[in-house]
Amino acid sequence: MFSRFFIARPIFTWVIAMFIMGFGAFAIFQLPVEQYPNIAPPKVSISATYPGASAETLENTVTQVIEQNLTGIDNLRYIQSQSSSSGQASITLTFEPGTDPDIAQVQTQNKVSQSLSALPTIVQELGVPVQKAGSSSALIVGFYSKDGSMGRNDISDFLSSNLEEPLSRVDGVGQIQTYGSEHAMRIWLNPISMNNYNITTLDVIQAINEQNVQLATGEIGGAPNLEEQQLNATITAQSLLTSVEEFEEILLTVNPDGSQVKLGDISRIEIGTESYNVIGRWNRQEASGISIELSPTANALTTIQAVKDRVAELDSIIPDNLEVIYPIDASPFIKTSIYNVVITLGLAIILVVLVIFVFLQTVRATLVPAIAIPIVLLGAFAALYIFGYSINILTLFALVLAIGMLVDDAIVVTENVERKLEEDSDLQPKEAARQAMKEISGALLGTTVVIWAVFLPMTFFEGSVGVIYRQFSVTISAAMGISLLVALTLSPTLCGIILQSGKAVKDKGFFGYFNRGFDKMKRGHARTMDKFLENKIVFPLIFLIAIILTTLLFFRIPTSFLPDEDQGRMFTLINGPPSTTLNQTLEKVKQVEDFYLDNTDGAVEGLFAAAGFSFSGSGQNVGISFIKMKDWDERGDNQSVFDISNKAQGALSSVKDAMIIPIVPPPVSALGNSSGFEFQLVDLAGLGNEALAQAQNQFLGMANQSPLLTQVRFNGLADSPQYDLDIDNVKARALGVPIASINQTLSAALGGTYVNDFLENGRVKRVYVQ
Repeated sequence: MFSRFFIARPIFTWVIAMFIMGFGAFAIFQLPVEQYPNIAPPKVSISATYPGASAETLENTVTQVIEQNLTGIDNLRYIQSQSSSSGQASITLTFEPGTDPDIAQVQTQNKVSQSLSALPTIVQELGVPVQKAGSSSALIVGFYSKDGSMGRNDISDFLSSNLEEPLSRVDGVGQIQTYGSEHAMRIWLNPISMNNYNITTLDVIQAINEQNVQLATGEIGGAPNLEEQQLNATITAQSLLTSVEEFEEILLTVNPDGSQVKLGDISRIEIGTESYNVIGRWNRQEASGISIELSPTANALTTIQAVKDRVAELDSIIPDNLEVIYPIDASPFIKTSIYNVVITLGLAIILVVLVIFVFLQTVRATLVPAIAIPIVLLGAFAALYIFGYSINILTLFALVLAIGMLVDDAIVVTENVERKLEEDSDLQPKEAARQAMKEISGALLGTTVVIWAVFLPMTFFEGSVGVIYRQFSVTISAAMGISLLVALTLSPTLCGIILQSGKAVKDKGFFGYFNRGFDKMKRGHARTMDKFLENKIVFPLIFLIAIILTTLLFFRIPTSFLPDEDQGRMFTLINGPPSTTLNQTLEKVKQVEDFYLDNTDGAVEGLFAAAGFSFSGSGQNVGISFIKMKDWDERGDNQSVFDISNKAQGALSSVKDAMIIPIVPPPVSALGNSSGFEFQLVDLAGLGNEALAQAQNQFLGMANQSPLLTQVRFNGLADSPQYDLDIDNVKARALGVPIASINQTLSAALGGTYVNDFLENGRVKRVYVQ
């Protein structure tokens, strides 16, 4: 018999138990800790910039060109793209769950490289980065000037130049976005002065390219050289310009009389910023920040802490007047959630041991199942380590649920051995353990197999639901398997060592009172069952009614993927009419700030806002506010994120010329930025953008009338107004005006043209003419 071998070898049995505990203890410190397992499918993002281009131009010249080459990529599920009137194109590739995100990124990068030659020159020069993408920000590293000495453009330049690159190299960081941009040399052309001096935009660009250039002019005495050569030196002839004054001295023309026209004569030159499309704020002060998304396989707690540690390491280069803040930080809620489950697990263990003691009524008998608990739990952690899972809410919940079942095996063994000892006072504990195991080993195995039959099929579920149930079922099944092993090996061995022959006295004191009451309850239960069994109609009728009620309740109780929770943060989207300017959007952002900072009874700790940016894309008519709530213990009644969101919905709905939508983040941030679901409307018939927009508006109107739906909105940017400019090519040719010159002039005048680079504080930055 299997158990007999271990009962006869207690030291060997203890070695096995100690090995399980040691392996489990090791696994606990190696396992990643996260809120939920990696549910979302891997994503890769492609971004491109075409300054001054309309959404339609961007779609035709950039987005479609790249999309047409994204064929033959392994495990690709679908592609989503967005082209905005701000010149920003974004393409997101979603892959099958389980796909290696690194391989997906490499394959996507190779396909994009094949498309580069077909893209506009300016797009190629600005770059087309390919990154592993998440779905929402897990952390925002924000900065603001304590004394107001640094404006948002200076703060953004500092972040882009000094922090963006180091933080992007932190293990687990996916996509990074700075709310702002680096400094750039901005050359603002004066059309009147240019006309007076008869200078074109092409003349300016050509002069900058000729006089702002880094030349490699070689060296004197380079090898091979003459024997009598006595000097070796590098020759430097010209380098990149570094200041506004040097750019003002760029020579454009020299007149016959010797007079000169310089760049400073026909333009205003300043060190500005690459993009003026985003305005960042923190609690009504100018600010900027870096939004960090996690890579698909990253561990949230580890990555967020690593980013904070990296910021702390860079403290020596951060100006003294800059204060670091974390407006969005997912880690406190994850830590609190894990802590609460761990506390529940601890309480469950204590209650289980107390219940065992109350019913077994001897310390010796209680020790047997009590010792089994930590061994089984640690063994379950070892199983998680072997399967490559993590410590998360689902696996811990599975252990909480399993505690009540895993001690059953040890209790059955203990009670059966005790019964043997009580029936035969001359029987030795080891022999009693052997006899008991001979009777119940099959039953123990049978009950465990039944539990496996219930939970193991969940491992075959597919998709995100499959990921959730797989870890849950494997944890329970592994715990029950280890519980069976302990019940067949260690528990009978402990019974043979710890238990004593004879019958324990259990009819006095508390246990006597408890036993008499329990016996009375058993007799009452027996009488009730006798009456039910005498009547062959009542009991089946009650059973049938219970089944009907259960079925009705099952269909009436609301269902959801995961329940929404107060994560200590929320968002608010600001959408204005398509023709809204950035300054007008900023005024709406300030109204949102006023509400959250002044009308929430101190529930809000801070608010980071970005005018010109939103989850749906970038544009002058959109904005977003990231609201950081105070700690849960510091908030009073009716101050949860749900209460604040409802209050904001009512208060901000009256803001004119803007749709303001408070959003509570979803329980699994990797699946999106808000709760609910997304509906994709696809133009399969190829009817065009106008027909698609008409169908979209019709669908939104019908959806908003449904009492089952709330906050239905278009997840994108509405078409913005545009002026159509028609160039008369025939007349241009007749006047001797090159078409290329017209195109270049229009691009520079209205969209800005990237020319080349300059040096600022040893870092290469861009030069724009507009």
